Amino acid sequence: MVEMPNNTSPDLWQEGAESNGERSPCVLGAIPIIYYSGLLCVGLPVNILNVIVLSHLAIKTHKSSYCYLLSLSASDILTQFFIIFVGFILETAILHRKIPPTMVHTVSVLEFAANHASIWITVVMTIDRYYALCHPLRYRTVSYPERTHRVIAVVFVMSLITAIPFYWWSDLWRVSNPPTALDQVLIWMHCFIIYFIPCTIFLIVNSMIVFRLKKKEALANRSSKTTAILLTVTTVFAILWAPRTVVIIYHLYVASVNKSWKVHLMLDLANMLAMLSTAINFFLYCFVSKQFRLTVKEVLLSFCKH
Repeated sequence: MVEMPNNTSPDLWQEGAESNGERSPCVLGAIPIIYYSGLLCVGLPVNILNVIVLSHLAIKTHKSSYCYLLSLSASDILTQFFIIFVGFILETAILHRKIPPTMVHTVSVLEFAANHASIWITVVMTIDRYYALCHPLRYRTVSYPERTHRVIAVVFVMSLITAIPFYWWSDLWRVSNPPTALDQVLIWMHCFIIYFIPCTIFLIVNSMIVFRLKKKEALANRSSKTTAILLTVTTVFAILWAPRTVVIIYHLYVASVNKSWKVHLMLDLANMLAMLSTAINFFLYCFVSKQFRLTVKEVLLSFCKH
């Protein structure tokens, strides 16, 4: 879940924050509104196209990797819908949070759930690729479409379950008091779920995959495209989400977003970078995979004929 600019909290939080002093200004002004609106206008169509193209490839090849990429695109659509459209454009820019706090918290849970699903689908896909490349004989017995679908379903269910505690997530933009014990637990829990644990898995598993491919050139040639997509997606995620993780921890122990315009600016920019990861996978797939580009062309031509 990505916090939006400092006009995003319920009225009761707003009054409490204002009683504690001036809030830090939104230095970027209307830029976040323009940015997120543009990101939604680009990201939503390309993710929908992603789903269509990857559905064709999954049906055609019966590869589990395409099923995982398909579910990743679906979770990115959910992330864009709940975080960017509902959480920012609808609640913030249009309704100005003039809705019941309970509804705000409920939407927050859905935002975290979509965010967790998007990240952990990538984790599961990474582990799947490891077994496919490093333990091919065992992989054939444990990886098949029905099992892949069950794994994906479990990831989505667990993402929702792990998002429930974030119903009590504090609004970083308005709360000027020092973080409570609950705030600290939730912030560290958030950082571990969305960054530290996934990135550790990415680093370890991807290193083993690269090492394995270097040892077996023939295997590398057969799996180069799928592996390149995986390495690219995980590397881009680690880069784009790093600033936000650092700023949140900095806010927890050093300076309040509510009081410091510099921290406010850093968190604005970090959130914008993090959300960029939900809209660029289509372009990464096109850049890396010729088969994906050809399928995109076929899908677009079929739409034009109709």
